Amino acid sequence: MNPVEDLDSLVGHARVLVCCGSGGVGKTTTGAALALEAATRGRRAVVVTIDPAKRLADTLGIGSLTNTPSRIAGEWPGELWALMLDTKSTFDDLVLAHAADDDQARRILGNRFYRNISGALSGTQEYMAGEKLYELHEGGDFDLVVVDTPPTRNALDFIGASRRLTNFLDHRLYRMLMSPTRAYLRAVNLAAQAFVRTVSKVVGSEVLDDALAFFRAFEGMEEGFRERAARVEALLADEGTAFILVAAPRADAVTEASFFTTKLEESKISVAALIVNRMHPRLGTGRAEADRARAQRFAGTDLGTLYANLADLRTVADGEEAHLTELAANVAPAPVVRVPFLDHDVHDLDSLARISEHLFRS
Repeated sequence: MNPVEDLDSLVGHARVLVCCGSGGVGKTTTGAALALEAATRGRRAVVVTIDPAKRLADTLGIGSLTNTPSRIAGEWPGELWALMLDTKSTFDDLVLAHAADDDQARRILGNRFYRNISGALSGTQEYMAGEKLYELHEGGDFDLVVVDTPPTRNALDFIGASRRLTNFLDHRLYRMLMSPTRAYLRAVNLAAQAFVRTVSKVVGSEVLDDALAFFRAFEGMEEGFRERAARVEALLADEGTAFILVAAPRADAVTEASFFTTKLEESKISVAALIVNRMHPRLGTGRAEADRARAQRFAGTDLGTLYANLADLRTVADGEEAHLTELAANVAPAPVVRVPFLDHDVHDLDSLARISEHLFRS
């Protein structure tokens, strides 16, 4: 999709960075650190989280975030902004943008079926995340947009959400519902009438009426949604967009990251960089077996205890590197950046800056 560059070059030149990975691997912290680094280089950077949890706000040391970018105060030549996706607000804005007039927008926004699906329907969050990304990118206010996606499999939904919407709008059933003849409401055949009666019994006639009213109100907006979906898909495939895989050295996290790498390849997307958080240090070049032998030789002494601890640490570090070997080979020639296990949580800009130091200057 885009040429593989080192992490330094990506932060300096990319327009969009998408951080992907399973839950609990430090993805939100990594995304915030990338945006912070861009700001220190004079770029206007915004980080947006799709995850409704407050991790991004906590990482930046602020109380809360909204669907509108908030500027983070700090001493750097560029700008750092952040926001948390509000699915319904983004959907509302999209309806207002594509409605033919105020009356059509009012009928849609006031429809009970729409109010239910705009915030809760499966896939809506991922599609609106793409919309928010496109809005931030096209608005011209930012040089770099960093996207913190939900845990892995939901991130895959984010990548394919625009295509699924286009497929839905082209589906035969949808075209029938939007038919100018309104066959589903008027002179429908007996089979269709039976289907409508069955659905009414299952979900209730009011729910069905609301859904049909929504589709009637939506008429004429399909092309605008279809065009916007195509633009979002094109942005994700653009050379200025790079996908950064975030992982932890645990076996389960590496397995999940490998799954994600495979799915990206199926979508013709290359991993631009692999960032591995919470790596235990490899102390020296010795072997754990030799350290354990020394620990036994000096058993009962402080020196024996120290050798036993050293053997344990080397065993952990060797195991982590073994977990990463195949994953690193799968994403090659993408750079692999290791962030050490730190003695503190990231809860403000100072601790976030330490992560940035490990990412770019260690």
